[in-house]
Amino acid sequence: MAECSVCFRHCKLEEGQIGFCRGRICVDGVVRARNYGKVTSLALDPIEKKPLARFYPGSRILSVGSFGCNLRCPFCQNHEISWSKEAERFNEEAEYISPEELAATAVYYQNKGNIGVAFTYNEPLIGYEYILDTAKLIHEAGMKNALVTNGTADLSILEQLAPYIDAMNIDLKGFTDRYYREVLGGDLKMVLAFIRRAVQSCHVELTTLIIPGENDSEDKMRAMCQWIAGLQNANGETIGQNVPLHISRFFPRFNMTDRGPTDVALIYRLADVARDYLKCVYTGNC
Repeated sequence: MAECSVCFRHCKLEEGQIGFCRGRICVDGVVRARNYGKVTSLALDPIEKKPLARFYPGSRILSVGSFGCNLRCPFCQNHEISWSKEAERFNEEAEYISPEELAATAVYYQNKGNIGVAFTYNEPLIGYEYILDTAKLIHEAGMKNALVTNGTADLSILEQLAPYIDAMNIDLKGFTDRYYREVLGGDLKMVLAFIRRAVQSCHVELTTLIIPGENDSEDKMRAMCQWIAGLQNANGETIGQNVPLHISRFFPRFNMTDRGPTDVALIYRLADVARDYLKCVYTGNC
């Protein structure tokens, strides 16, 4: 039996057993990425779509995704590749693209405005080995690496990747233990620790999707933004007020169709609350 070290679950796996995230497996007594190089999505996206508003605005970035996720968000917009029953088929159907091939593709699209690679769509950190191998090659080519993640990973994983990641958009999905535990199947403390360390190593932007009846109160937004504003860089300087926050509108989807979309006026009101603490606040899906 071997133990996975990627996230708070610490899945203990017998030989051949697959972890909760469906992206990791025990082989020869070692837990490794089952989804290594198995690409389900590949697109040359505007950088703003990640969303990254303050990192090389106007550029494009080659976005790559695999399958699997270590959360269970009922509103997941990429559930087909993340955690629904359909996602499992990609273990056989996904195209294998080696780190060398992906890096070469990124270089090829430089003349289309591409600045590098974004690891995104599903939860990329459950296959961090592929990120590490590819990101090194992207840096060698003089290009940038971005990570779009739920931040549910042990700091030991982040420490391995930090030298090669230039930007992250991290989901801070809410600011209560109950919401993370009962609705998302996650761990708020792990995400906060991940963000706290990430801002010390690269450009970071945060995204919060506002779910009616869950994380939509002004008090919760105020508490979250106060915490963000207090983030410090590696020198101990408070820089959190400069961390961009994207506040996005929810639409019913997947397993959460029991409520309507977030009221647009509420999104704007929460953005105004956030601006009392943060300098760069954006609204999305409005």
